[in-house]
Order: sequence, then C-alpha cells, then structure tokens
Amino acid sequence: MSVKNNITPGSASSKEKKDLRTALTGLFSLGVSVGLIVWLFQKVNLHTILRITRETCDYRWLLLMCAVLVVSRSIRGIRWGIQLRAAGVKRMPPFAEMVTIYGAYALNLVLTGVGEVWRCVYVSRRQKASFTTVVGTDLGDRISDAIMIVTLTLLAVLVANPVIKKFLDHYAVGRDVVSIISSPALWIVLGAVVIGVVALMRSRCQNRVILRIKQEAQNLWGGFRVLFTMKHQVRFWTYTLLIWVAYFLMTYLCFFAFPFTRTLVRPDLCYGLLPGLVVFVFGSLSIAIPASGGLGPWNLAVIFALSLYGIDSADATTYAMVVWAFQTVTQVLLGIVSAGYITYDHHKRRLEPQSAAD
Repeated sequence: MSVKNNITPGSASSKEKKDLRTALTGLFSLGVSVGLIVWLFQKVNLHTILRITRETCDYRWLLLMCAVLVVSRSIRGIRWGIQLRAAGVKRMPPFAEMVTIYGAYALNLVLTGVGEVWRCVYVSRRQKASFTTVVGTDLGDRISDAIMIVTLTLLAVLVANPVIKKFLDHYAVGRDVVSIISSPALWIVLGAVVIGVVALMRSRCQNRVILRIKQEAQNLWGGFRVLFTMKHQVRFWTYTLLIWVAYFLMTYLCFFAFPFTRTLVRPDLCYGLLPGLVVFVFGSLSIAIPASGGLGPWNLAVIFALSLYGIDSADATTYAMVVWAFQTVTQVLLGIVSAGYITYDHHKRRLEPQSAAD
C-alpha cells in the first residue's frame, strides 16, 4: 500500500523560507545582545561589578523582587485567559493559563518572539481553536502593554519633568526622539498604512490570495477586538494595572538592595518613587529594540536612567546586570515548571478518553 506525500514542493519551500526568517531574526536579536554587552563590558570591569555585588548587595530584596515577578507572570496568564474565553476559546485550568506565560518568557530568553509563537500554537492545539484568533488575543495583550507604556511615559514626563527635559535637551538620542515624533513623514506613512489596510478590507476583490489575507485579518481582528468588547473588561484592566504595578515594584524594590540606589529613596524624590518610575519607563521602552530576553538594550536603558540621577557607571551597571540576572534565573525556573506541567497535562489528557471508554 502506497503512502501519499502531502508535502508539496511549494509548501516545503515556504516552510524553509519561514525557518530561515526565524533563524535570521534570532541571530539578529542575539547579535544585538552580544554586541551591546561586549561594548558595555569594555566600559566597566567585570571584576568591579562582582566586587560591588559581593560587598554591598542585600539579596533579600532581590529575592522579594523575584517573588513579585512570579506573581506578575501568573496574573498575566489569568488575564490572557479572560481574552481567550471572550474570543470563543474554551476555558483552560488557571494554572495552564499561567504556564503558557511562564514558558513564553523562558523561550524569549533564547530567541525574541519565539515564546509568543509557541504559546499561541500551544493554546490553539490544546483547545482546538483557530490559531489566528489566538494570535489576535496575543496582539490585544501586547496592545494593552503598549497602552500602559505610553501612559506611564506620559506620567513620567509630568511628574519627573526636569529629568526627562534634561534627557531630551542634552543627549543626542533624546533630540532624535523629539525629531522623529515631530516629523510629518512619520505620520504620513502611518496614515497611508492605515488607509491601505482599510481599503484592502473593504475591497470586493475575489483573488484567492486577497481573500485569504482578509480572512486571516478578520480572525486577527476577532481576537483583538475582545479587548474592548469582552464581558469582564473591568477585571481585565484591573489585572493589567496589577501587572504593571508589579513590574514597577520589581524596579523599585531593587533600589533597596544596593547602598548607591538607596540614596535615591529620599523625601525630595518622593522616597525613590520618581527615579523608580523614570528607570522603569526607560527599561520598558527598550523593548522596542529586538534582543534575547532584553539583554543589552534593557541594561543600557536602566544604566542611562540611573546616570540621570547621578549614579556612576560602575554602580549603575552593577544594578542593571544583577537585577537582570536574578530575573533571568527566575524565568528559567518558571520555564522548567511550564515544561513539567505541560508534559504531565499532555499525558493526563491522553489517558482521559481511555478512562472514559473503560
């Protein structure tokens, strides 16, 4: 009996191209991280960082930060479950929702974006749901993050205006930001893209490729629009606020781990809340630069933000590298928990039909 080969040359070629793009994206993000870290350690001696850490670090605050990180990831998983159910995806156990986030962040340490793809594939297969609908909820998840980052950036501009103004006026990158935002070309291009997408969606063209694109776009929109039409919007945005409060606390709590950042916890700086907000916002904005696990861009952004408050480069680098290291180890451990649960869950669900038959 012959077995048909369902893989056509075209589909194989398409898969190879997709794999190549994924590999190149991963290599690029890894290259960004390596390049920035090499540059950073040319400026600061690693032995100096280790000495400062060994002699001055209070690890209790770092461990508390790690606990807050676990809480934030868990809440994010529960929040995503609300979006999935609103988009018509069957409900998963709460811990299954959590481990999708644990695993995604762990995989993102290896290659940027891989974790997002993995969690969408995993949920669509586990729940037998449309992949593009799940991707749409992931898009909504990221849009809510963007809304919070913009809100926090505006808040930082309002409450820490002297420091932000110093950044915009005295540093080349700050002047570049102002130049880009105020450029008419940027808004013209964005407007043209929006008009093009709307025109495509409204067109009556029956071309098979165009119809497929429209169908995929509708599925994506179906997953995204639940962000604004879901039944439990109050709960969703409450969880969103809790996630970002936890993220801020992860920055703020670590101020108490080092003597040089504890100097920022004083009355004229709202007991460290203002510099904490500035450091947190700079670190959050660094996600625009693709890098594995944020290594490189996040560290440099945090170092730069601390320097605005007079923290010298060696101390600022120590803070950024130690905090990043503790967060990374925590995320790796959560990834291991995710892998263990998924293996157990898969085995359990595979046996359920047999049990029912018995």
